[in-house]
Amino acid sequence: MIRASQQRKKKIAEESLTSGGGTEPEAPRVLVFHPELKRADQKASWRDASSRLAESISLTGALDFEVVGADIVPIAKVRPSTLFGKGVTERLGLQIKAEEADIVMINGQLTPIQQRNLEKEWKCKVIDRTGLILEIFADRARTREGRLQVQLALLSYQRSRLVRTWTHLERQRGGRGFLAGPGERQIEIDRRLIGDKLAKLRRELEEVKRTRELHREARRRVPYPIVALVGYTNSGKSTLFNQLTTSEVFAEDMLFATLDPTMRGLILPSGRKVILSDTVGFVSDLPHDLVAAFRATLEEVLEADLIVHVRDVASAETEEQRLDVLEVLKELGLQKAIDGEELVEALNKIDQLKGDDLQAVNESAARHDNTIAISAIKGTNCDALLGLVEDRLTEHMPVFELCVPYSDGKSLARLYEHGEVLQRTEGDDGIAIQVRIDSTRVGRFEDWCAKSGFEIHVV
Repeated sequence: MIRASQQRKKKIAEESLTSGGGTEPEAPRVLVFHPELKRADQKASWRDASSRLAESISLTGALDFEVVGADIVPIAKVRPSTLFGKGVTERLGLQIKAEEADIVMINGQLTPIQQRNLEKEWKCKVIDRTGLILEIFADRARTREGRLQVQLALLSYQRSRLVRTWTHLERQRGGRGFLAGPGERQIEIDRRLIGDKLAKLRRELEEVKRTRELHREARRRVPYPIVALVGYTNSGKSTLFNQLTTSEVFAEDMLFATLDPTMRGLILPSGRKVILSDTVGFVSDLPHDLVAAFRATLEEVLEADLIVHVRDVASAETEEQRLDVLEVLKELGLQKAIDGEELVEALNKIDQLKGDDLQAVNESAARHDNTIAISAIKGTNCDALLGLVEDRLTEHMPVFELCVPYSDGKSLARLYEHGEVLQRTEGDDGIAIQVRIDSTRVGRFEDWCAKSGFEIHVV
């Protein structure tokens, strides 16, 4: 059994799972169990049990809980009532009692019935992986939009957890005598109240969505390409974002350090301006409700002209993490971007590699046109990454050639301002200019040339 050090006695988060008053309570003691199903027909997992357990410990630690122990629990068959068999449930109960655990985290998906029965059997709070991720998101969200999205996901999750919560209450009756109709059970009242709150949250999120669309419209009027950073949680996206934009976005060695999207202007080597977007990190088995709730945020990825997939190549699970990220991108409808040239891979954290491992990563990057090995924290190859981003953004942009008279300095300045001048040749009749124009500006460029009397040719 893996045991965590006993020194993580920190102040519990204000809205943690067991908040119940107290000024500065000790961090709850948590036991982590990873159920490993052993079945011949079970679909092969991308991860082995030990790495999944390690990730679940990191997730639990993200809430400043004190992890007092963790175990892999093999199960031959899923029991509908408690997940584990009777003997295993009793054995784990003794372990929970011996460790004086306040919370048990099951690194898997529990049904409402399983969660209720385990809490009853073990006499402590039981949460599953989905519940834990939702709590982390609730603790980290800072913007109004982020909080709305977390509340929506939390309420959707909690509504399914109301199973048999209020069985101690009998059905109440209203009115008098036999004319009385059946009243509502407490569970029905709670479901109705949660349903009302969900409807209200969805309306508020629609307002947020409309506001975001107005912002996008404004950006389209002064169109700059959008480059979105995506990747597994804790892969170094925010560190890279800070390195490229000289910003101070919160970046920490922890899971889900970033929840709220951040956008900043970025100047590429040619002087072209783009908008760089830092997004929420992905994780394996990301709950579908959470993906749906955060769709308003993830739409920034859908709107992106180029996606930079930041990978932690120092992790032993880097390939599995890559598959997890691609799976979420597919869920968002970005299969075309994955298959085409709209996705760049940044193999991050090469500063943590040495010898053969570093050589293997560099060789892998050299074999693929859309891949580059970097260290976001050291700045290694970040300039080369910007060059690659620019190449991918500009490779499908049309190049036009026109001749500008020497006396027309205003038109010449406009070309430099709204396009990328690739070549300038001074001749007898004027200056021959080759200029690359963003695809979104081609129509306006052609109209301007027609009004100004310039004859243009596509190079």
